[in-house]
Amino acid sequence: MEPVRPEFVPDPSLSRAEMEALQRDIAEAARFSDALDVSPARLGDGPIEIEQATLGETSTGADPPVVAGVDQAFVGDRAVSAIVVLRGGEVIERVHAVERTEIPYIPGLLSFREGGAILAAFAELTHEPDVILVDGSGRIHFREAGLATHIGVTLDVPAVGVAKSILCGTPERSLDEKYPVGTRIPITADESIETCAAGTLVGHAIQTRQYDSPNRHVNPLIVSPGHRVEASTAAHLVEATTDGYKLPEPTRLADSYADEAKASVE
Repeated sequence: MEPVRPEFVPDPSLSRAEMEALQRDIAEAARFSDALDVSPARLGDGPIEIEQATLGETSTGADPPVVAGVDQAFVGDRAVSAIVVLRGGEVIERVHAVERTEIPYIPGLLSFREGGAILAAFAELTHEPDVILVDGSGRIHFREAGLATHIGVTLDVPAVGVAKSILCGTPERSLDEKYPVGTRIPITADESIETCAAGTLVGHAIQTRQYDSPNRHVNPLIVSPGHRVEASTAAHLVEATTDGYKLPEPTRLADSYADEAKASVE
């Protein structure tokens, strides 16, 4: 896959002000409503086994949809971007790419550090995903342009951000409580998100796994639309691809593959 919007390819040589300006342009270009080539109505009603997951139908109705998970690992100053592609719960392709990171980690500017490696990995793909799940934020971002949004808009592919911690916004309830599997907690925009109105639904905290022990609990995932999906569809996609682990299966497998791939980096 090659960028459809090359003007949005992350450039780490930009100044911080230029990066933030580009993110505002990306947010304006993003679609936080459903525009998928698969039917969200066929996603199921909650967490189901990945082997049985029917995420929708292609436009021809011939094959199950293609879902890709994206995650990163690091070796010194190099980012190892891994993509695992599934169809009907079966892995059909794995690719990775290695690129040097040109800037340090800066909250809110992650895509300028990691985006080059991710796009290099997508250039290696032979399958075109119907949707991608990215380890990182989407709309839950200071300028609505987290890693999932940046990559989704640049490639013009439906994208969902799956983060392990909340970057900004206000959850409807505390995220420090122990919640049962299947709990969705809406997250709305506040003054920390400069590009949309306060009170706008920007994503959900989703409880995908929980311990039985009263003394331990699993924190929820922070799920937000990246591009061409709305908040409820993003949540549904994550729930439908979760198979007993905290992470949805596409990003869990991508995380494992990233660790495997980095072992070959000298």
